[in-house]
Amino acid sequence: MTEDTRQRLDFDDRTGEQPVVASSQGRALAANTGVPLSLAWIDGVRVNTSAVERRTTTLVARRTVKKEWQIAWLLRAITCMDLTTLSGDDTEERVRRLCAKAAHPVSDRVMAALGLRDLPVQVAAVCVYHLFVETARRALEGTNIRVAAVSTGFPAGLNAFEERLAEIRRSVGAGAHEIDVVITRSQVFRADWERLYDEIAAFKDACGTAHCKVILGTGDLATLRNVARASWVAMMAGADFIKTSTGKESVNATLPVGLVMTRAIREYAERTGMAVGFKPAGGIRTARQSLDWLTLMKEELGRSWLTSHLFRFGASSMLTDIERQLDFHGSGRYSASYHHPLA
Repeated sequence: MTEDTRQRLDFDDRTGEQPVVASSQGRALAANTGVPLSLAWIDGVRVNTSAVERRTTTLVARRTVKKEWQIAWLLRAITCMDLTTLSGDDTEERVRRLCAKAAHPVSDRVMAALGLRDLPVQVAAVCVYHLFVETARRALEGTNIRVAAVSTGFPAGLNAFEERLAEIRRSVGAGAHEIDVVITRSQVFRADWERLYDEIAAFKDACGTAHCKVILGTGDLATLRNVARASWVAMMAGADFIKTSTGKESVNATLPVGLVMTRAIREYAERTGMAVGFKPAGGIRTARQSLDWLTLMKEELGRSWLTSHLFRFGASSMLTDIERQLDFHGSGRYSASYHHPLA
């Protein structure tokens, strides 16, 4: 692989430093600290569903990434991944194995075949239940990989409010760098925006210095307009990221939902001068899908959002398919998935 191709990979976001994010107007954006709730902004939200569906269909159909550029994009997808285990049968040993994979997501054999043996590739974060935060933190010592914890009664978000706040504080105290919180979806159906805003603002405050990633549960919200309005409330309340799904809903991340949420992020940045990250999660399993989502981000928000500081995948099973595709680029042959175990 040529030095020019190495430069295309552009892994400067592995330094752990917060990059300068430029909006479409060319001005620098700050981290999101939230703004007072504006009901006028929420009432003004309109979504043309047919136009959204048409845009997402044409977006992925007319954009292709080939050869060395595809290698670069697939490696970029890995560095934006939250490697996740949220099963009822999770164990400390499983979490430690997942952390080992997070620190070394592509085998030495595949990286050598690509001519990239010395390239430092790691995932962005490992996401676990609170019980395993300390286990993950210890396993990831010496890396730039962050520990994320799901909280606030994940996945339903229906625990008592004080219990949800206490859960956030416990995870932060155990060493979590990021907290994935769940909103109360019924507040969206009732259009109770003040209560939803106060809830998310309280979650954000409980997170302290940890990043607050707000899960909207878009598969449960019924309409794209509800998705857009919930996105606006979450951002105004100070969310560092807005996330599509818990991965437990019957419908999870879809490109139309992603388009609506990224358009909200773009308009919020234009109005406030603050940047909010985006995380699609659930149902993303293939390398092809990772390219579709990266294309959406580049087209709608620009290159600045193609780093782990502002974009994440919640898609652990996707890593296996990406590694198989990279193996094909290096060897010319597709390998069986069991040659690339997740943990």
